[in-house]
Amino acid sequence: RRRRTRMLPNSASERCVSEKRLRGAPAPVQRSAGCGRIWRRCAIQQGFSVIESLLAVTLLAMTAAMAAPPLLGGLDGARGMAAARYVASLVRLTRVQAVMRSTTAGLRFEQTGDAFAYAVFVDGNGNGLRSQDVRHGIDRSITPVERIGDRFPRARIAIAEDVVPIAGSDVSADPVRLGVSDTLTFTPLGTSSGGTIYVQSERGRQYAVRVLGATGRTRVLEFLAETGTWRSR
Repeated sequence: RRRRTRMLPNSASERCVSEKRLRGAPAPVQRSAGCGRIWRRCAIQQGFSVIESLLAVTLLAMTAAMAAPPLLGGLDGARGMAAARYVASLVRLTRVQAVMRSTTAGLRFEQTGDAFAYAVFVDGNGNGLRSQDVRHGIDRSITPVERIGDRFPRARIAIAEDVVPIAGSDVSADPVRLGVSDTLTFTPLGTSSGGTIYVQSERGRQYAVRVLGATGRTRVLEFLAETGTWRSR
């Protein structure tokens, strides 16, 4: 009688596969060599070529180059306007201090090289703000001495040559037009000596802080080079 024999698996992995088949598990699907080649070909076709990548980078660079000048111009205008409004806030602070202290107060400018230093001073002996009293410390400052560039880099107190004068003001290259002493003074009633302070941004945008003498009202103006006019801001 012939004895029926069964082939034993040679390794552990073959033994595991044989056990799964005996339990009814489906046999693993094997990919042919042709299927692998088709799969790799499809993966290559889904990518981008070098020319397509260079074209996309070129378009992005051109878009950025076109958008950069308006963006930089907007930032420059915002910084210049912020510097002008800061000077206007110092003018209002000076007026408030004069009324609260019932004494004369002034925003004093002094040119040091190419820049102007400024601070708010109050009368210390009842005779008004005087340069001699400021030098001797009688009329003391209530704000630190600073320059506009300390708070707003590359902004400066200056005026361009081609700027049209504001209505009611004279033609002058002096950016601080507050009289001989370069001091904007306020009385305890809130009235002022009046004047104009010109502020310029890094790219040459021109602004002006105008103070009316009778009322002490402060206005910020922007010069429009395209039309040659001033606009209230």
